[in-house]
Amino acid sequence: MMHTRAERKMLPYRQPAREACFKERKMLPYRQPARGAAARTASLDRKENFMEFKEVIRNRYSCKKYSDRQVEAEKLEAILQAGRLAPTAKNLQEQHIYVIQSPEILAKLDAVTPCRYGAPTVIAVAFDKNNVFTYPGGKRDSGVEDATIVATHMILAAADEGVNSCWINYFDPDKAAEQLGLPENEEVLMLMDLGYAAEGAGPLPNHGSRKELAETV
Repeated sequence: MMHTRAERKMLPYRQPAREACFKERKMLPYRQPARGAAARTASLDRKENFMEFKEVIRNRYSCKKYSDRQVEAEKLEAILQAGRLAPTAKNLQEQHIYVIQSPEILAKLDAVTPCRYGAPTVIAVAFDKNNVFTYPGGKRDSGVEDATIVATHMILAAADEGVNSCWINYFDPDKAAEQLGLPENEEVLMLMDLGYAAEGAGPLPNHGSRKELAETV
């Protein structure tokens, strides 16, 4: 079972019972680089994958109405693994990820934010304030930055898996940490709704509105 580090009560996420866990597949057979026609085919495949990624970032939107369909364990693992692979300053990996699916804990989150929108799974992304890299000048550290990269990896991985999501920051981080029973050294950066869009849900009217590149670069 998946539990909090403090009170061990984040339920009921389970690792899929298969050989896909990273700990069980560290050693992969080395493959010689493709040559000739095989290399050209591989190049085309990479281009196709690149286009797919562009579709992911173009089509992903913040879902604000969810059905009661739960996220499959295999897809949830893929999302969490994407966060695990995210880069962090000095590779400190100070993120702590909490998977929340039990009605009891979800209800506690509902007490601190109105933005769950019925999602059956919520991920809380926190970081260890005592395990961060302090930048020159001493005014900033890597905690928020690194946790944001981790969260971004996961939210895009969710879209790639066909899972809807919403980035939630409308809450008091201290109250969220208290409700989740987190230790004092951890700060909650964001909450991430995960699930499947309910009938009639879709992007907000202004979702596709973007400034021209010349206005921001």
